[in-house]
Amino acid sequence: MSRLTAIGLMSGTSYDGVDVALLETDGEEIGRLGPTGYRPYSEQERDSLRRAISAAANLADRKLRPKILAEAEELVTDTHAEAVEAFLAANGMTPDAVAVVGFHGQTVLHRPERGLTVQLGNGAALAARLGIAVVYDLRAADVAAGGQGAPVVPVFHRAMVGLLKRAHPVGVLNLGGVANVTFIDGKGDLLAFDTGPGNALIDDFVRMRTGQPRDDGGRAAAAGTIDAAAVARVLAHPFFAKPPPKSLDRNAFRQWVAEEGGLTAKGTEDGAATLTAVTAAAVALALTVLPRPPTGWIVAGGGTRNPTLMRMLAERLAPAKIETAGDVGWSADALEAQAFGYLAVRSLKGLPLTFPTTTGVPRPMLGGVLVKP
Repeated sequence: MSRLTAIGLMSGTSYDGVDVALLETDGEEIGRLGPTGYRPYSEQERDSLRRAISAAANLADRKLRPKILAEAEELVTDTHAEAVEAFLAANGMTPDAVAVVGFHGQTVLHRPERGLTVQLGNGAALAARLGIAVVYDLRAADVAAGGQGAPVVPVFHRAMVGLLKRAHPVGVLNLGGVANVTFIDGKGDLLAFDTGPGNALIDDFVRMRTGQPRDDGGRAAAAGTIDAAAVARVLAHPFFAKPPPKSLDRNAFRQWVAEEGGLTAKGTEDGAATLTAVTAAAVALALTVLPRPPTGWIVAGGGTRNPTLMRMLAERLAPAKIETAGDVGWSADALEAQAFGYLAVRSLKGLPLTFPTTTGVPRPMLGGVLVKP
């Protein structure tokens, strides 16, 4: 099949900014990974998204946009447009050089058990402003068919691992606000699922305590003491015993950092250490539902910038080798943006995005909505 040039966009569950990435692909193999870009959110913009996530909790119709959500959707669309415009200018490109933009949008609600997944972002408005075709709303068809709607990037992970010479099986771990794993054994079907909290609980706890958006460099956690009993209580949650496929909302374990309970009695360092251990322990617990332990792990996402989390993972996943996306020549920060460019091309070519063993959907599913400028 012919290759297309695509731009992928991602604003993850940590909502720190918009990642932009260029790639060439035929929807199966990856031909070239191009430049990447980033447009950070201001604290005011992050606050708007926080309020939108809170407001979305009670949505019963994924198409409804009460005032806060309508304002946030306009913000998401505008910031993504700005990110692409700046990216094109920085790389001396014109819109006609790009066949399609994969636009994930901002997840504000993910409740597949209620048949709901909501990603803010107006694909038609983005296409009109950029003058480029846009594929968006990439999770909805899967959820409507009874799938989890997440994770949706495993097919991209498989294509990326195909570029490497690695002993199988390989675990690709994405440490975003929520953590998810793709198990690739070089044969048979993909297996993928959310392992548990990623950075979201750590970020929320540290922001509540210090006003800072994250545990920078994992320093607070490194200085704290892990409450093993608290970690065990979190891991006793029924989610962790469920067989895959399974997925989580960003705020599924929010009670552990809420003012009225959880870790609020602890100091900042001990709380950060305990929540960081929760993330690492949840990934290690995923080994119990994998067909066999991966011989190596490739870790991507914002969590790779937290040395304390990476150390805890290495300890719990030993003797498997742990490498970051950067170690193997991938982009730790832009990997999901690249994935959504890849998925947009698959959508254009009528190739499935999700599978029974990645989201629990009854059959391989197409996905995405195409809008042209």
